[in-house]
Amino acid sequence: MGKYYNQLNDEQKKYFRILSPEYPEWIEDYIDTKEMNRISKISISCGTDYSSCFNIKYFYSNLDHSVGVALIIWNFTHDKKQTLAGLFHDIATPVFKHCIDFMNGDTEIQESTEEKTLEIIRNSKEIMTLLKKDKIKLEEVADYKIYPIADNETPKLSADRFEYTFSSGLTFYRIWELNIIEEIYSNIVILKNEDKIDELGFKDKHICEKYIKNASKIWPEWVSDNDRTVMQFMADMCRVLNELGLLQIDDLYKLSEEEVINLFENCEDKYMRNVWNNFRKCKTANRSEYFIENKYCVNVKSKTRYINPLVKLEKSVDRISNISLASKKLIEEYINLPKGGYYTYFDFEFKTK
Repeated sequence: MGKYYNQLNDEQKKYFRILSPEYPEWIEDYIDTKEMNRISKISISCGTDYSSCFNIKYFYSNLDHSVGVALIIWNFTHDKKQTLAGLFHDIATPVFKHCIDFMNGDTEIQESTEEKTLEIIRNSKEIMTLLKKDKIKLEEVADYKIYPIADNETPKLSADRFEYTFSSGLTFYRIWELNIIEEIYSNIVILKNEDKIDELGFKDKHICEKYIKNASKIWPEWVSDNDRTVMQFMADMCRVLNELGLLQIDDLYKLSEEEVINLFENCEDKYMRNVWNNFRKCKTANRSEYFIENKYCVNVKSKTRYINPLVKLEKSVDRISNISLASKKLIEEYINLPKGGYYTYFDFEFKTK
């Protein structure tokens, strides 16, 4: 095993061995590039690591997530091109991840930063040299959306959606233990969906029901008042500091989260420094039907994230919602859950305009 794998904690190592019992040693050269190392300093949890509203179990980086996605793809395809596309899919991620989509006004789709992926790979001498050695073209790895096992539309099951549900359920909001992940994952096969396209799916209805029962516990957490308010706050901190000339847009793609947090904590603008200190004391977001003056008060909608997997039947395949009343109820309860559209606030003043 290489340098990256050896620095993982014991739970991560066991988790990765579940995702791919055969670890692809060749991937370490790509992981060890400067561009991939940058995202090892960015959390998958979108800025929530730095809020007292949450209790993150341990730091799980965007690199960890990307490697996890790559391992899932490798396990089911043993295709280098697809695996690398999965590995690179978040190479353009800025600090605080989707908070910067919030800063860009993209709270419901959260894809505003993905356009830099091709540019970053193309400008990396290390990665381009490795691709040339492996006889792989840039366009074959720069967009993982061309590979349906790697990515597809919600609510289908893809390697990306599978991985962040597993890892967030280990670190952000504990809904799994490794033995449950192993039981669920060992039931996965590649199926043909209703469009005759490859998609990850379940061999057994009951295992799929178990997956939905657990996964549906975390879906509301990703759109909770705390989550949306914290993410918008991190976005506003970055935006206002940029407007003050204290943080450049390029910094979001060059600095580590630790470096940006240090900038918040030691900001030369006293008002912004106090705002950050007040935020760090907040343990929950409050809800209101109307805007509240002299508070950090926002009205934010968020992305709907859930999964309605395929299940293999005796002579066909179908979505779990069509063959399980219990799973259908859990999915519909989430879909019908309010995901914003009302005001939430923290109990301190932050004039963002």
